[in-house]
Amino acid sequence: MKLEDLGYYGQLKEFQAETYRDGFEIGRVVAEHKERYIVGTTKGELEAEITGHLRFTAKSREDFPAVGDWVSITSYGAGFGIIHKIFPRFSIIKRQAVGQFGEVQVIAANIDYAFVVQSVNRDYNINRLERYLTICNSSKVKPIIVLTKIDLIDGQHLTEIVENLKSRIKDVPVITLCNVSQDGMGTIKAILEKGKTYCMLGSSGVGKSTLINNLSGKAIMRTDAISQSTNKGRHVTSHRELVLLETGAILVDNPGMREVGIADASTGLEITFDRIASLSQYCRFKDCTHTTEIGCSVLEAIEKGEIDKASYENYLKMEREKSHFESTVAERRRKDKEFGKFVKNYKKDIFKNKH
Repeated sequence: MKLEDLGYYGQLKEFQAETYRDGFEIGRVVAEHKERYIVGTTKGELEAEITGHLRFTAKSREDFPAVGDWVSITSYGAGFGIIHKIFPRFSIIKRQAVGQFGEVQVIAANIDYAFVVQSVNRDYNINRLERYLTICNSSKVKPIIVLTKIDLIDGQHLTEIVENLKSRIKDVPVITLCNVSQDGMGTIKAILEKGKTYCMLGSSGVGKSTLINNLSGKAIMRTDAISQSTNKGRHVTSHRELVLLETGAILVDNPGMREVGIADASTGLEITFDRIASLSQYCRFKDCTHTTEIGCSVLEAIEKGEIDKASYENYLKMEREKSHFESTVAERRRKDKEFGKFVKNYKKDIFKNKH
């Protein structure tokens, strides 16, 4: 296997000489299983762990390897290796960790494009689509919306959904797909570029794993049916995995996400809701919240029907969520700093008492 097969890009050449000089190899994380990693290298795949130093110096979950990361690794034979360093990422998709305010969950790294997948029946939710788009835009990843299971609704209903979606979300490609008849599969295959990495984002049961199986021509991912009692997808994919296609494109499948909490999404919100962001500069007050202020250009645009009201309300909800997340992170950092000072002073006192 060549590094190009794993999505090798030009900037890695800057790190390659340093890595080889230190006696390490370059590899890419292709799967993650509870801090155990599968790393693809020119010599094959290695099961790997990180060094104690890398674990000790990690300040957050973002400092640990993620699927898609390029790393320096030492092979110790028998298919085992040790990860010494994570190379700088050109993109990183992340969200708020479920049930852990202020914490971030890394979904995948070094992603070029994200297929945001929703089924057009029970799962379809345009507000959630805007959340996924905000995550992509803040991560410097180009989104592509894929609407699956189009065979479950009639043609008129599908047309209404697509037209409404395109009127509310601009400049994002929308593909309709049936995994059974493969209608729309040709459009997706035409998008895939050799050496580029694509991530699958969406809830469980929307057809992400089936799509990967169809694109690869193999039953790589286990699939399951929608629960008849809850109409929700079962969590079939339990880990993140990178798949190499014969076309040279690379896919990353992820566990389904029922909660999509945005994290560090200042620029992401501005890009997703670019109309609101552009109008904000004309508001009467610089710190306008776009809720009750007189002279708010955003509110005026809503009254004129120039901005979708539901999209505006979704924007406000995510803006509040972002502010809460940022304040939680700031509070966590303050407490960590205070604890660090306490430990430092405690060590000083011990040293003084001994001498």
